[in-house]
Amino acid sequence: MNTVAADSANHASEQDIRRIRQLQAEGQYADALHAAEALLVSAPDHYEVLYVIARSQRYLGQIDAALKTLTQLEQQRPQYSRLHEERGHCYVVMRDAPRAIDALLRAVNLNPALPSSWNLLQGLYRMIGDATTAATAASHVATLGRLAPEVVRATSHFSDGEFDSAEQIIRPYLLKVGNDVEGMRLLARIGLAREVLDDAEILLDAVLKIAPDYRAARYDYACVLFERHLYQRACEQIEQLLAADPHHPDYRTLYASASVGLGEHDRAIALYRALLKELPGAADVHLSMAHSLKTQGKQAEAIDAYRAATAARPDFGDAYWSLANLKTYRFADDEVARMQAEEASPAISLGDRYHLCFALGKAFEDRGDYAQSWHYYEQGNALKRSESRYRPEIIETNTRRQIDICTRAFMAERADVGDASADPIFIVGLPRAGSTLLEQILASHSQVEGTQELADIPRIVLDLQGRDPNLDDPRYPGVLADMQPDDFRTLGEKYLHDTRIYRSGKPYFIDKMPNNFRHLGLIHLMLPNAKIIDARREPMACCFSNLKQLFATGQEFTYSIDDIARYYRTYLDLMQHWNRVLPGRVLRVHHEDVVDDLEGNVRRILDFCGLPFEPGCLQFHKTERSVRTASSEQVRRPIFRDGIDQWTHYAAHLGPLKQTLADALERYRDPR
Repeated sequence: MNTVAADSANHASEQDIRRIRQLQAEGQYADALHAAEALLVSAPDHYEVLYVIARSQRYLGQIDAALKTLTQLEQQRPQYSRLHEERGHCYVVMRDAPRAIDALLRAVNLNPALPSSWNLLQGLYRMIGDATTAATAASHVATLGRLAPEVVRATSHFSDGEFDSAEQIIRPYLLKVGNDVEGMRLLARIGLAREVLDDAEILLDAVLKIAPDYRAARYDYACVLFERHLYQRACEQIEQLLAADPHHPDYRTLYASASVGLGEHDRAIALYRALLKELPGAADVHLSMAHSLKTQGKQAEAIDAYRAATAARPDFGDAYWSLANLKTYRFADDEVARMQAEEASPAISLGDRYHLCFALGKAFEDRGDYAQSWHYYEQGNALKRSESRYRPEIIETNTRRQIDICTRAFMAERADVGDASADPIFIVGLPRAGSTLLEQILASHSQVEGTQELADIPRIVLDLQGRDPNLDDPRYPGVLADMQPDDFRTLGEKYLHDTRIYRSGKPYFIDKMPNNFRHLGLIHLMLPNAKIIDARREPMACCFSNLKQLFATGQEFTYSIDDIARYYRTYLDLMQHWNRVLPGRVLRVHHEDVVDDLEGNVRRILDFCGLPFEPGCLQFHKTERSVRTASSEQVRRPIFRDGIDQWTHYAAHLGPLKQTLADALERYRDPR
């Protein structure tokens, strides 16, 4: 079915469901059931159809049939709160109070905005003589009763992941009534869930001006700031919350995560250890602490923490993948068997499953079983790609527009308009191209600060895109032509100000966000004296290394052969353009050349950055610093050739990659 036909079918289903609900409201339950069963034939995967069937069956007294329908619905959407509420109603009809309470409790734990469930729980607890718990349920009923009905209904939809339905209720309500802090907070939470972070930040800031003591809104505000990588501001908000409630586990966990963002790993680890004393079975906390220990180079402690996470939750795919992602860890036979069993379980979540697939791919690669390894890498990529919204044409359109806008004449007319500081050293390219090695070499110099993959340039680009960007016709980079010289200087000053939090006083610092290669025109206009290094790796080796890497966030172009090959070709096109319009501004460093001649390339890099040679740069693996990328353990060893030709073990499976890369296989060495 094409997209237009699918949209039409979905629209028709929504209209039919509204009609069925109206029949139920009018008491015409047999007609409603007949219509719903007919609709199920054309929309078998529509969970709401099964829900209205079950309700109609209950109204008609067909309790066994209703429970059977709800079991079918649970297989499709196990976290749908209303199915558990409906199951609770069925058990009430059957006078089975214990099972009714269990079902209704599951419903309200998933979705606290269910007045019917709370009312039933209140009555059931009174019936069994539990006055205390009945009073708790009654307080929830009273709380919901104080909210506007629109807020309650929209919150219920939001809790079930129905963001469109929630927004369609809450936005018109807010336009009608103006400032309702609960409604504004809910709209902000919808924005956070959809990653519309600027709108969410503005809404929550407004809520806190009206209700500064509203802790839930302040916590949401801190979460938004954290997601925007504004870690210092997030910490300031959490510190206010902790002053009021120092033992709140959510506040402490977020504070630890924001501390990690600031590079304050000692503080984060102390927070995680304290939390684990109180919550020893918290698998996520074990995982987060392990990440910080790994970043600090404490590998043995990190391994223990990762294993504690798998012990706390045996199907915790992220913990197994994190062990694999150390690159130096080797799984024992019993661990591989356990991972295979968990991955094959029909009950496992999608996320846990693809994490396990990537971990198993690495486990079998280390054993030399490349056919089995590729099976899991391929399966993991397919599962991860299935949940991605990545569209390669968006990147390709941006590249064409960068080339059209940022011509040599355009850049020459705006020479030296930005901030004159020479502090930043940008390392750009593709992930897994050797950028962490270059960072570690430079960070071993006494005058250079190694920071991390900073999100500041991407955040500036998002601001230039504006609200509700049209991805098919983006405002950026065309907006660069409308900006004044002072605008670029202001952006350069902002970048330097916002990144100061990651620095300790050395003259130079590194920003190794690889995707910044797409914005070198903007970077040059903002910071004309910054140094830019292009970390480049042979395309087959680079693309294969990305295909077997599961990234924590972003890098959505790495989960299919076609996507990664197209992205690599686009990267070559754009870097060729920057070299043409900004001659001498970018130093290209081939990973294979660094491996073959370390000292010669270290001297070349230092010369380009205007830095005197220091022998410590050759002993980069002895430098003690936090390293957050997938290569963290590899750069703590002397230089090695292991990964240069690793892809050749999988050559039988990589024919399509070689074919799609085409002339990139030679062009990547083009001196232009």
